[in-house]
Amino acid sequence: MKYDIKYKPSFATLFVTLSPGESLVAEAGSMATMDSQIEMKTEFNGGFFAGLLKRLFGGESLFINRFTNISQQPQNLVITQETMGDMVGLTLQSNSLCLQPGAFIACHPGVKLGMQWAGFKSFISGEGLFRLVVSGRGPVFFGAYGGITKRHIDRELVVDTGHLVAYEPSLTMNIGLATGAIGSLTSGEGLVNRVKGRGVIYLQSRTISGLVGYLRPKV
Repeated sequence: MKYDIKYKPSFATLFVTLSPGESLVAEAGSMATMDSQIEMKTEFNGGFFAGLLKRLFGGESLFINRFTNISQQPQNLVITQETMGDMVGLTLQSNSLCLQPGAFIACHPGVKLGMQWAGFKSFISGEGLFRLVVSGRGPVFFGAYGGITKRHIDRELVVDTGHLVAYEPSLTMNIGLATGAIGSLTSGEGLVNRVKGRGVIYLQSRTISGLVGYLRPKV
């Protein structure tokens, strides 16, 4: 599988070339164009009950589409995401990555999509009770509204809720106030994620909630 992410960071689009017999699993509705010799099959996202959980608690689609090259020649596929913003493509080597709700775009069939309990602190911060975990071997693609920054941390990092896109499972999350109770209210920051440990996180430069808050008084 060959791929290229173009039009970064504002309008990132995934261009994939599938060799004969190769497949790509993607979010329902994400296909922009595909060659005629690519077969598309719609499946439940991990089975009916697993797909239902991902839809209700993980912010993902109930269905996924599997695109397979059924010809003897390379075929091309173009994948997009719902919001304007950046995309990241990385290859898992039997490791895992936690994704925030709605971040998943596509993956190799060798990558498994699972759900993990995130806790009530995550729910209070607006991130949901569950988190999506991708694991296995092969490329995985995720995206967000705005640009995406990859950052290595080995200490505590304070991240405003809504800006976290993905992180390694070795990191721990603790929800708390940005400062004291009065300061948190008057500063407009409110709740924040306190990320601890050693690992990699991916942050988005903008949030949909921020966009909605900006537009609401104007419409």
